[in-house]
Amino acid sequence: MASVTFEHLTKTYPNGFVSVNDVNLTVEDGEFVVFHGPSGCGKSTILRMVGGLEDITSGKIWLGKELLNDILPRDRRLAMAFQNYTLYKHFNVYDNMALGLRLRDLPRNVIDSRVKSAASLLGITGVLDKKLRAISDAEKQRVALGRAIVCQPKVLLVDEDFARQNDDRRHEMISDILKINERLGITVLYVTNDYDEVCALNKKTVFMKEGKIVEVRDNPGQTEKIQSEKI
Repeated sequence: MASVTFEHLTKTYPNGFVSVNDVNLTVEDGEFVVFHGPSGCGKSTILRMVGGLEDITSGKIWLGKELLNDILPRDRRLAMAFQNYTLYKHFNVYDNMALGLRLRDLPRNVIDSRVKSAASLLGITGVLDKKLRAISDAEKQRVALGRAIVCQPKVLLVDEDFARQNDDRRHEMISDILKINERLGITVLYVTNDYDEVCALNKKTVFMKEGKIVEVRDNPGQTEKIQSEKI
C-alpha cells in the first residue's frame, strides 16, 4: 500500500516561522497529486518532511500503515527528484543507475534487469554505455529519474526545482514522470508554482497558502475549461 497520509502536520522553524500549519490530507495509492501555491507557502517543505530532509515539528506522516516520523531517510521506500541530484561523472550511465542497487547487494541479474527496464521506459537504452560528459542535459535528468525508480520506490517526490529549465525540457520531464506514474503505478507528489502547468496536468491539486491547504481540486484543468466556455 503506497498511500501517503498527513495528520495535523506542522513545521515551525526556530525563528518562529510556521512553514506548514496543521495539514491533513490523504494521497491514495497510485495517485498523481500536485501541490500548488506561491513561494514560501509550505509545499516544498511538505515534500522534504516526507523525504526525511526536514524534521517534523508535530503531526504524523504515514506511508500506508507505516509511520515515517522516526524512520531514517535511507530506510524510507521513497525516491526524490530535486534539483541537486548527484550523478557521478566518472561512471557511465548504466553504473550511475545501478549504484543504489549494488549498495544493497542485489544479485547481478536483478540489477541488470531493473536498469535496462528503467532505461527502456525512459528512452535512454542507447546511452547506457556512455559517460555523462557524452550525453545531453535532458538525458542526464532521465538518468537521475531512472536511478530513482530502479529501487522500486512506493512514492516519487518531485520538487519544482528539478525542472528549472527551458520549456521543452520541462515538458519532457513531466511526460516522463506521468509515464512512471501510469505504467509503474508509483504514487507521485509533485510541487509547482505554475498555474498553467497545474491546468495542463489536470491531476488532483492541493492549493496552499501560508502553510495551509485552502482547497483540494480533482480536475483543475477541466474546471478552467468549463469557466472559459462560460465566458
